[in-house]
Formats: sequence, structure tokens, C-alpha cells
Amino acid sequence: AIFLVSQTLTSAAVLYATALVLEFITGMPVVYAIIIITLIALVYTIMGGLAAVIWTDVIQAFILLIGALIITVSLINNLSLPLGETLEILKTEGKTNPLNFSFDTTQVSTVWTGVIAMTLFHITVYGANQMMVQRTLASKNIGDAKKSFLMMGYLAIFIYFLFFLLGILFYSYYGGRDFDNGNTIILDFASSLAIPGLMGIIAAAVIAASMSSLDSAFNSMSTVTTIDFYQKYVKADATSAHYLAASRLFTIFWALAIIIPAFMYTKSNGSVLETLSKVGSYFVGAKLAMFGLGFFSKHTTEKGLITGVIAGFGVLWWVASNTDIAWPWYCAIGGIVNISVSIGASLIIDGRQAEYSRYSVQGQKQYFSENRLPEKENGWYLVPGRIDKQTYWLLVYFGGTVVALYLFNQLI
Repeated sequence: AIFLVSQTLTSAAVLYATALVLEFITGMPVVYAIIIITLIALVYTIMGGLAAVIWTDVIQAFILLIGALIITVSLINNLSLPLGETLEILKTEGKTNPLNFSFDTTQVSTVWTGVIAMTLFHITVYGANQMMVQRTLASKNIGDAKKSFLMMGYLAIFIYFLFFLLGILFYSYYGGRDFDNGNTIILDFASSLAIPGLMGIIAAAVIAASMSSLDSAFNSMSTVTTIDFYQKYVKADATSAHYLAASRLFTIFWALAIIIPAFMYTKSNGSVLETLSKVGSYFVGAKLAMFGLGFFSKHTTEKGLITGVIAGFGVLWWVASNTDIAWPWYCAIGGIVNISVSIGASLIIDGRQAEYSRYSVQGQKQYFSENRLPEKENGWYLVPGRIDKQTYWLLVYFGGTVVALYLFNQLI
């Protein structure tokens, strides 16, 4: 339920961002654009299922990357000063340093929010989010699934750096001035250059990025509703064809549900990216606690967990309303409160449990041992709770990334 609520709100923000592009290009009212984009994403999600979602995501990812590169080149060519001089000026203004070691928890972008808060955030988003996990389940085997996560770990820094560079160059190009709506800066830039085809490429890149998120959201929300609610509580003994039909109906339902908060976002000119991050941060702590305790705790029970989730949301509401703590820390705060209260409430309400759940890490290790199942396949662990040696290279890569970012700022 927490996944469905959080995904509805975040997907609505993505839908609104996509509608802004269509509104900018065509002049169409953003409300109509929201409806049209929803219908397009809905049709190919229902018609093609998970296969359509994954392959369109692959195509759209390439369009996004190509669009970002074209924007970067166009921006560099239209700067008032050479790139080197521009970066030197940006450095003096403190815009090029990606390594901020401040311990001020009111700042969003610091090394500590990245290493601590955002690590917890991304562990939860990529490991306990059906929209991401469904891609993993589409892999041929566990080894391929783990390779995909490792590839993301190695390649993501280049995407982040590209958009970091875009951001500071746009700051320089526009002289740091404020915009009535910062979500359309890239479109304003493309329009001002009047280069044939550039607006279309940029619009395609932005729409591709958004649509890849929408189709994944529709599919994952439908799957969760069908398996975790409909099949479990309504109709447990139906045929596969029946569940397929039900999942398509739920896809339509969630597509319509996402439209409602998307309409609400039209009343705000705030950053869509910031909205996405803030909304997600409220729910990530609860997901972190639920999955973390489910995997590793012996004594946490359903009643205790629900108590912890309620307490976590209550504390986060107070923190957001009465402090200036930056949103990345909401995951850590919510997670700590959730875990602490859940364990305590479970012991008070239900007492100590005799054994681990079968689906916990310890329970799975015991299951593998009792049934003499192989722990490895093609060099990758099958049993949960074991770390593959290939993963340790990511730590080395992380260290190299920090050094590279430091040198980038020093060598400008």
C-alpha cells in the first residue's frame, strides 16, 4: 500500500513534467496534455506488457542520452566565453565543487547526505521498489540480474556528471537569473537558438525519459495490486488468463488515479525533480524498515511493523513542519524511527518469536541448507545474505570517483 501511494504521487509529478513539454511545444493546455500522455503510455503498456515496458525503456534511454549530449554541445557553442574561462568563473562562484564536506544537515548537497542518506535512499529505491524489481525479475537468471545492478553502479556517475555539467553551464548561460518556471529552462534554450530540429530532439529526449518512468509505474502498480491484493484477498484460485485480464483493468485504474495528483501539480511552479525527491523521501524510510526488518529481524511482527510505520510518518511530519533538515535525511530519520518502534512494539505486543521467517535472510539460508540447494550458480551467489566478490570492486570504483571529482575541480 505504501508503494502504491508513493508511486502514485511520484508518477504524477513525472506525468506533469511531460505535459509541460507538450504544452510548451504545441500551446495545448497542460490539463489536456496530461490526459493525452497518459493514454499513450497506457495503450502500449497494456498491449505489450512487461516486454514492451523494458524495450521502450531501452530505446527511450538512448534518446535521452543523445538529447542530453546535443544540448551540452549546443550550450557550449553558445556560451559568451570559452568553456575553460566559463568553468573558471563558475569555480570562483563555488558552483563546480561536487565535494561539499559540510556537516550542516540543512544543506541538500553534501558528501554526507550522499554517502549516508542517499545510500539508504537508493538501496530502498532500487532494492525494494516493484518498478525497479520487475526489471530484475525479467532477467534470465540471478547472475544477469546482479550484472545489471553492477552496470548501473559503474555507469550512473557519467549520467549524473553530464547533467551536473548541464546545470552549471545553464547557470552561466543565463547569468544565474530566476525563471518563473524552472522546469522549462531547456525548452526555452532550444527555442531561443532557433536551430531546425533541435527543439524536436530535446522534446523527444525529455518525453522519452518521462514515458519510460510512466509505463514502468503503470505495470508495477498493476502487478502489485493483482498479486498482493486481488489474488490474496479477493480471488485466490482463478486462472492465469483471469489474472491477466484483472491486471489490465488495474493498469487502467492506476493510470486514471495518477492523473488526479498530476492536475494538482499544475498549481505549482516548483521544480518537478525536487518534488519527486521530496515526495519519495517521505515513504522511503517506511520501505527501508519493512524490507530491512523482514530480511534480518527475528522478532518483528505485522502489528509491530504497522505501529512503527505510523510512528515514522508522524515523526517525519513533525521534522518537515518544524525543522529545516534537508529532505535526503528523511529516509534515514524515517528508517531509524520505523525500525526502533517496530522492534519495540513487536516485543511488547507479540513477544519474542521462536524462529526466523522462511523468507528472511536467515530463513533462506536454513532452507538452502536443509534442502541441499547449491549456494552458487555460474560464480554468483543464489542464497541471500552473501556478497559476491565482484561487488567489492564498486568500493574501489567509488574511491576513484571521489578522487576524479576532486581533480576536476582542482584542474579547472
